Amino acid sequence: CERAYIIRGRRHTRLYRQTTLIKPDMDVLEIMERTGMVPVFYNADAETAKNAVRACYEGGVRAFEFTNRGAAAYDVFCELAAMVAADCPGMVLGIGSIVNAGDCRKFIGAGARFIVSPILAEEVLRTAEAEGIPCIPGCATPTEIYNGQRMGAEMVKVFPAAEVGGPRFVKAVLAPMPWSRIMVTGGVEPTRDNLAGWFGAGVKCVGIGSNLFPPEALEEGCWDEVTSLCRFAIGTIASLRQ
Repeated sequence: CERAYIIRGRRHTRLYRQTTLIKPDMDVLEIMERTGMVPVFYNADAETAKNAVRACYEGGVRAFEFTNRGAAAYDVFCELAAMVAADCPGMVLGIGSIVNAGDCRKFIGAGARFIVSPILAEEVLRTAEAEGIPCIPGCATPTEIYNGQRMGAEMVKVFPAAEVGGPRFVKAVLAPMPWSRIMVTGGVEPTRDNLAGWFGAGVKCVGIGSNLFPPEALEEGCWDEVTSLCRFAIGTIASLRQ
């Protein structure tokens, strides 16, 4: 595709390849931390969603969050779960935007390997825990982060990350709570400067939504652009960690 980004440099390619070496015995959160980046995506068209997952997988993504944001979400997710199981070895597929126990239970039954919520909802955490599935609750204050941890969350999602203070907020929280495993979503971009800010502050993982899926690329079916953006983001994160 003519619009595709080109990622150059042997060192960058080497770092990207290292991050895709996912061991079979890694748990879900370890996989998320290893690559450091989780795409966040929704589309009501199953074929578009499948193409998005495939493009991300080719770019080194091993944890993908499909979001429960429309009437078609469950049916599309079921198709994605089947495709990932068949065609994407080593990838874990999770569901986001879960705010109640019923939806949590339903999507786990459909194959969700992890649950992400925009809020701190104890019923969601308890339901996921009972099924042996990790749940990442959305938190916007130190108190919510602490309460989420007390409820059993091993990782919390700061959301909406940019609006609550960005990297400065994360750094300020980690000063008195250094044990916290923080993921951020909202305001994350697949650029070196943006990623450097988040990982410099101490996040374990970032979720990237629309910035990873340019509208023009989706309209034109330019999936290699999405692949290149994923590869660049994952390679950049690996280099920032060195």
